[in-house]
Amino acid sequence: MSAPVPQSFTPRDPEAFFKAQKRNRRATWRMSALCVFAAFIMGIPLTLVLTPLLYAVTLLAAEIINRFSPLPPEFWQTLNGLAQLFVRVADYLINQRGAVDPQELATGLALTLLPGMFFAFFLWMGMQMLFRHGGVGGTLASLGAREPNQNDLKELQLADVVQEMAIAAGLPAPKVMLIDSAGANAAAIGTSAQDARIVISRRLLDDLDRDQLQAVLAAQVASIGNGDLRIAFTVTSVFETCGLIVTLINAPFGSQSRGVLWRILRYAFSRRSSADRAADAAEVAAMLSDTLDVDSSDINRFFSKENPGLIRKFLRLLFFPMQFTNVAVEITLFFFLNVCLGPCMALLWRTRRYLGDAGAVELTRNPDALARALQRLSEDNNAMEGAEWASHLFAVNPKGDISLSGLQPSPEKMAKAIAAWKATGTGENSAVASPAAFPGEWPSVRQEMLSVGMAAATGNAQAAVRMQAFALAMGGDPGMGLPSMPNPNDILLAQQGDRAAIARIRALREVREQKGSPRHGKSGLQTHSFLSFHPPLAKRAKRLQKMGSSMVAPGRGYGVGLTIFMSILYLIIIPLMVAAGVMMLVAIAIMIMLNLLFLTLWLTVIHWAFAQDWVANAQGFAKFVGDLITAINKARR
Repeated sequence: MSAPVPQSFTPRDPEAFFKAQKRNRRATWRMSALCVFAAFIMGIPLTLVLTPLLYAVTLLAAEIINRFSPLPPEFWQTLNGLAQLFVRVADYLINQRGAVDPQELATGLALTLLPGMFFAFFLWMGMQMLFRHGGVGGTLASLGAREPNQNDLKELQLADVVQEMAIAAGLPAPKVMLIDSAGANAAAIGTSAQDARIVISRRLLDDLDRDQLQAVLAAQVASIGNGDLRIAFTVTSVFETCGLIVTLINAPFGSQSRGVLWRILRYAFSRRSSADRAADAAEVAAMLSDTLDVDSSDINRFFSKENPGLIRKFLRLLFFPMQFTNVAVEITLFFFLNVCLGPCMALLWRTRRYLGDAGAVELTRNPDALARALQRLSEDNNAMEGAEWASHLFAVNPKGDISLSGLQPSPEKMAKAIAAWKATGTGENSAVASPAAFPGEWPSVRQEMLSVGMAAATGNAQAAVRMQAFALAMGGDPGMGLPSMPNPNDILLAQQGDRAAIARIRALREVREQKGSPRHGKSGLQTHSFLSFHPPLAKRAKRLQKMGSSMVAPGRGYGVGLTIFMSILYLIIIPLMVAAGVMMLVAIAIMIMLNLLFLTLWLTVIHWAFAQDWVANAQGFAKFVGDLITAINKARR
């Protein structure tokens, strides 16, 4: 009887990596067009707020200049004509009254929208020019990145792997930096292939085998070759520009915004070293991201401070219209960034992640390795302390992935882990274990492992001894779906005095201590989009399966009843979300109208105040007081 012929794995709907790359590049163009359209849509209400403010500042400056050096009458006639044109166009569009010819309508709309659009566009171009030469030094410093340890063979081999992948991709080999963090992750950082750096957490070397590590690094190299660094820089500059707009509006009302502007000016005109300029660039970028947090607005603190003095009360009255401008800008940015532009950019970045995965398959010809690496990382701790603002740059979401967070180890690994864990507690022999011996015990055992592991990380000697024994029994295998547990290898190395291992355990403890506490202004782009910048790892696994990976892509496992329930829930939630969006748009429209009303009144008061001859009025008032005093004296006589 002949032996059965082994069947080769054939993926469903197979797709070559070249075809996957071509499809994702086409999708990138579509997503880019969608982002441009979303930015244009967001720009319309934003410019309706910015343009009147620009006109108000221009008029104020003209009035001050005219006080010392009179401007020609034609200038004031032009302003008067524009004001009348605005009134006619607004009355025609809002109240449907009057008659406006198409040319006047087009001119009015252009004068209403274009100044604000050009202002925002030039700010964005300025931000790009300003930060393009900042380099990555400040970024690496904020991450605590270091050079590979010359005495660590694993770290030295990293450069060889990266160079191998860079040669295969036809790129200059990027420099490798390491982070002693609690999480296992990797990212490509820079503005171009020439200054690119691949940042890798030290734990990644322990959690992945060589094929998996090579696949993760290949994805980062492919991302660099695909131009993702330039796209990431452009995406980041858009959010920084929004933060700069809020900063400019808040600058007259608080030291925080003025401090950000001062740092920008110092960065732009200083002749400091490249390292100092890079650090300034990273600090300014973090400050601008923090400015988008509406809870930290200077203008809100200015108007909400208790027991203001007489001067502050006068300033509140004088700058009261600016509060409506600020609120209108913040509501507009909050809504459109989270609902419109942010999700579009998240979809664009997801497409680039898929493209990087296909590039990794091209470089390694091993889709299984990348699929297994993604699953392994989903079971591990991915948090990167100090990198919240750059979370979208990392291979997997540092905050974890819902679609794979519930995955369990294989039955064989589960049985081995439970048997080894019980042996460390009872001293029994753990060599024999059935693959399906303890499936029902895994949740409770996993929780016990987590508790003991964290006790070991906080200095409990007995827990550390047990974790050492467990690490030896498992052969140093840490990937047991315990994202918050320290790496058993780190515990062993820390007991031997390894400083890097001690730093990683301390970082994990700090992450746990800070978990749930607000990290004000440090969460990056992800906080400005309800849609994650990272694609679900389950979808990435399915795409890798089409390219030849034999790992079955995990699903949510919904039953028929749960599927029906979720469908009904979506039918209820979606209309509510649409209604909430409409209400938000109405609120934005109301705030814009109030802003226009108060700015118009403000402009009228400014023009009236400067049009008065205050010297003649003061002289007349003094003469009136003098005559009154004279009359009173005569009456007394």
